[in-house]
Amino acid sequence: MPKFASPTRDELALLEPLERLGLADIVLVATAQQAEHAWQLLSTSPVLGFDTESKPTFFRDQVSEGPHVVQLSTLDRAWVFQLFDTRCREIVATLLEADHITKVGFGLAGDHTQIRRTLGVEPRNVLDLNVVFRQKGYAKEIGVRGAVAVLFNRRFLKSKKATTSNWANRQLSESQLVYAANDAWAAMRVFHALDLPTGPGE
Repeated sequence: MPKFASPTRDELALLEPLERLGLADIVLVATAQQAEHAWQLLSTSPVLGFDTESKPTFFRDQVSEGPHVVQLSTLDRAWVFQLFDTRCREIVATLLEADHITKVGFGLAGDHTQIRRTLGVEPRNVLDLNVVFRQKGYAKEIGVRGAVAVLFNRRFLKSKKATTSNWANRQLSESQLVYAANDAWAAMRVFHALDLPTGPGE
């Protein structure tokens, strides 16, 4: 039995919202030139928040063709990569394989499977924050909402409409950009608040 219970839906609803990154702090990466610039900024970061988004599947046994979007974040800015351009794909793959960068997020097992299939690489030095909270005695899948509530006493806003939107669109909406960026950014905030060490993972 867990030593600590994750916050309930009713408890989360009573909390004030956590502030979010706005469009001014979100960088869309869709071209080779944008990817090269992102590489210069991200390749020197010891830790990055990490998540992916994929076009939803609607039929039983339907295999996702995602990820269609990969998002990486520092504490003050997030980069949302679309993967149509070859150079974007190459740079995302290189960042995910980099041993010197710790990638942190929630519930990343499915992301790994899709990345291996779509990008042909094995993400390295990845820390699933659900595992950290489980080691601290919380429920198996506390998730980003629960972690934000526990650490900041705030409610993390996630739009169900954005969750199930078409992430394979070449033109992402502002709401999609905000949603994707903040998923990675919230993981970065949680990691920083936990004051965890950085370094090559398993």
